[in-house]
Amino acid sequence: MVCELRLKELRRAVLIGRFQPFHLGHLSAVREILEEFDEAVIAIGSSQFSHTFENPFTAGERIEMIRLALDEDGQDLSRIITVTVPDIGEHKLWVQRLVSTCPKFQVAYTNNPFVKLLLVEQGIEVREAKLLNREVLSATRVRFLMAEDGDWKKYLPPIVAEYIERIGGVERIKIVRGSATSSLIR
Repeated sequence: MVCELRLKELRRAVLIGRFQPFHLGHLSAVREILEEFDEAVIAIGSSQFSHTFENPFTAGERIEMIRLALDEDGQDLSRIITVTVPDIGEHKLWVQRLVSTCPKFQVAYTNNPFVKLLLVEQGIEVREAKLLNREVLSATRVRFLMAEDGDWKKYLPPIVAEYIERIGGVERIKIVRGSATSSLIR
């Protein structure tokens, strides 16, 4: 019985993002995928970057955020596969890296028009996740709110907000944002 399940062709979709940080919109996209597919592959892009305003969190921290959020949400973590995909400087080769890093998948989810173009050019079916309150719910906006002492927590799963505070993520974002600003002034 167990072997039969393992050999069964699983339907998978990959959700591509940087997850800087993992917010309620990302959580909604994972739920959407799991309604239709057996498993969700979460591909953490730009995985080699951290400690910048655009990419403040490490790949390991992003993996922890994702697992904590999905567990808190009651998702079956055995249906979630997380992979890291570094940027490699050649866009067409990045798609090959994505495919070779992930287990076999049928559909890719992204709301990034450029990533969608690259995937479609390689014959990969692409869907856009239904955007949850996109006009206010974006990781970029969350990072700006964090840097400016705004109300950022309401856009994240509660456990992710707690995790970010525990690792000093808000202070990190303020420092790297200030560092980027001061280097522009010089």
